Amino acid sequence: MPKILVISFSPIVRDARVLRQLSLLTRLGDVSTIGYGEAPEGVQQHFRVPDGAASLPQTPLGVLKLALRAHRAVENTSPAARAVLGMEIPDGWDLVVANDARVLDLAFTLSKGAPVWADMHEWAPEERTHIRSWKYLVAPFMTELCRLYLPKAALVTTVGDEIAALYQTRFGVTPALMTNATHFRELSPSPSVADRIRCVHSGAAIHGRGLERMVEVFRDLPERYSLDLYLVPGGDGGKHLATLREAAANDPRITFHEPVAPEALPTVLSAYDVGVFWIPPTHTNARLTLPNKFFDYVQARLGVAIGPSIEMTRLLERFDLGVVSASFDEHDLRASLLDVTPERVEAFKRASDVAARELSFENTEARIAPLVEALLDPVGPPAAES
Repeated sequence: MPKILVISFSPIVRDARVLRQLSLLTRLGDVSTIGYGEAPEGVQQHFRVPDGAASLPQTPLGVLKLALRAHRAVENTSPAARAVLGMEIPDGWDLVVANDARVLDLAFTLSKGAPVWADMHEWAPEERTHIRSWKYLVAPFMTELCRLYLPKAALVTTVGDEIAALYQTRFGVTPALMTNATHFRELSPSPSVADRIRCVHSGAAIHGRGLERMVEVFRDLPERYSLDLYLVPGGDGGKHLATLREAAANDPRITFHEPVAPEALPTVLSAYDVGVFWIPPTHTNARLTLPNKFFDYVQARLGVAIGPSIEMTRLLERFDLGVVSASFDEHDLRASLLDVTPERVEAFKRASDVAARELSFENTEARIAPLVEALLDPVGPPAAES
């Protein structure tokens, strides 16, 4: 079996995109992983990055090098990368997978000439440019990693057409499209309830995603609307989640639940009517987002309510899955839901049911798997004897 190494500076057991990636790769070879947290199911070996080891060169010396634009000198110097390079990572890989730009340098170091699949989860040069220090220190480093390594990658994938076009224009690579679609679920639309519109949102409680505005909108909606939230605490130790709970206090229609594992989420969400995501376009990745939750809502057979986000709107309108607000202003967000009736909800749910197979990971996998198989067997089968 081919030997495959997957690198992701994330808690892989909670990283829905990497878990789907592993579901493909573990059928094609013996897979080892490098990442935070426990070993994901089905891998041969897991090299655990120490909890709290930063994935960027945030040491005083590293920050100085970033400020001086000494980007080659700062490669593989993050605490996480240094920890990995101190482990006994074997050689002889047939494929190395780099999840996001921040591990491209490490992936090529460990590949020792093996092909590298660069899976770009978003537009790396502007991952967090809404944070000033990230914009001026880290963004140029991410750009340099992309400029240097993406043209060397045997395969580049990314999440949406608009971001793929950015990579092609900026770095001269043509990524294959690998959306954040989740696995197909054998579910049916749940019945509507008279005079009730049961809305739901799932994801991470991260500042900048418009969750506080969502809470305010639902506080002002009529009594028939409810909002349930399944939120994972962000990297702030749960501070933003606590702020949201406080903002929703005393409103019995807004309920916070414990987070749900990615594989169980569509089944849990299927009890609701409309999945909501109103992320303001504060930076390029927010403006072009096409997130896991959009596809979770479809597999849960829900209607979908979004703001005018380019990629989500394109799919929503193609399949008639729900409603798009005129803007991200609270008045327009509220107005987009006011005309949603149980009858319209039923129509949206039927549309999600129709679209679920096309908008599934299995459909994406059918296009990506042959590309990965070609990397693992670049010569192909021997020619038949005449």
